[in-house]
Amino acid sequence: MTLRSSIGLAALTALLTFAAAGCSRDSGTLEPWPPNTDPIVFEDRFTGLVEFYAFGNSQLDALSVQTAEQYDGSTCLRIRVPAPGGKYAGGAFVASQQRDLSGYTALTFWAKASRAVKLKEAGFGNDNAGTTRYVAGSSGLQITTTYKKYAIPIPLPSKLTAERGLFFFSAEPQDASGYDIYIDEVKFENLLTVTNPRPVMTTRTVNTFVGAVTSAKGTRVTFNVEGTDLLVNHSPVYFTYASSDSSVATVADEVIRVIGPGTATISAKLDTAAVTGTMTLNAGEFTPGLAPTPIVPAGKVISIFSNAYANRYVDKWSADWDDADVTDLQIYGNDMKLYTNLVFAAIEFTSQPVDATAMTHFHMDIWIPTGTLFKVKLVDFGPDGVYNKPPSASDDKESQLAFTSVSTPPLVAGTWLGLEVPLANFTALTTRAHLAQIVIEGNPSSVYVDNIYFHK
Repeated sequence: MTLRSSIGLAALTALLTFAAAGCSRDSGTLEPWPPNTDPIVFEDRFTGLVEFYAFGNSQLDALSVQTAEQYDGSTCLRIRVPAPGGKYAGGAFVASQQRDLSGYTALTFWAKASRAVKLKEAGFGNDNAGTTRYVAGSSGLQITTTYKKYAIPIPLPSKLTAERGLFFFSAEPQDASGYDIYIDEVKFENLLTVTNPRPVMTTRTVNTFVGAVTSAKGTRVTFNVEGTDLLVNHSPVYFTYASSDSSVATVADEVIRVIGPGTATISAKLDTAAVTGTMTLNAGEFTPGLAPTPIVPAGKVISIFSNAYANRYVDKWSADWDDADVTDLQIYGNDMKLYTNLVFAAIEFTSQPVDATAMTHFHMDIWIPTGTLFKVKLVDFGPDGVYNKPPSASDDKESQLAFTSVSTPPLVAGTWLGLEVPLANFTALTTRAHLAQIVIEGNPSSVYVDNIYFHK
């Protein structure tokens, strides 16, 4: 499942705002203001302020409220999903006031469709602020032509004491034509039929360095919901982690920090339940040092990643469909990215594309231990914000450069190399007003990356 959050999402526009009569606080009382435990997301009566934000590059008018096809009451939500070749439908309902949802065990809703389809994903915890922590959801829910109730369990309800991300969904074109999904009665409930949690994280070995900051991957829980197993994918912060050697790695607030050389095994629990899977960290001293500090004036730069500038928002540093692992490093206060097991990696900023029309150069600093080939591709999605591999779509453009021992600049291992390239060298990139991806690949299995920016 793709978790569109910090896994990811920018609020393009608030399409719908729902408000009901609020209540005022008695200024004469000294008692604490009670937390908002309102469970309702969408119903015929709204108890608070909820806004809907369409996901980046989605069909902005896909969602509407209508007075037909409802499950109960007088209205329901209609999601109009376009035919193949168009955009997808997706977005998040966000509360203006934080809600305490710790007393509930699941998000529930009723849904049906104009024909049998699969809902790509649905869940909660996406607040559209770029700082989302507690994203959770399920993929591939089968929606039929008659209303059915769906329940998505909360991995650990005690985490949701101040949540604004109430409900998100994503639906993609399927088969040959578009379709409608109807959703009604969206709310949080305390279901006694949510039982038997079986938490898992991906078992893996990570070769890393002192100074690295990393996290678990593939965090998920299988619940029994009314007699049927349901998989809930979620962000790593629902788990509590422990290190076998605190001189090598420490854990604080679910962040795993490598502080010394050696080997440590990271295990986890979901509340009191042991998580299946571990992460083994093999840590060595960090040898590359720091990349040179950029000197281009900030006013001439559009920065994707650098401590020297204010950076643009990035959805994914390693796309769901690529073949690489990425680790965040912080060395002597400087942030950088380490790509390992690299076949190819896609850096995606599709929700907030970059207009580099006025820029003249692309810059990226890399450090490779070995290797004879490194490639960089820039991809422009065009005005529609949807990728269709060129030349099948006239408004999508991409161009790739290869760096070797005889290129300009030449590829050199064992030292920081500044790839300072005129954008004109990306000859097939005839438009760059909607840049949305940077793809790297080559034969070094590991590469350190810093200072990615466009400039003039």
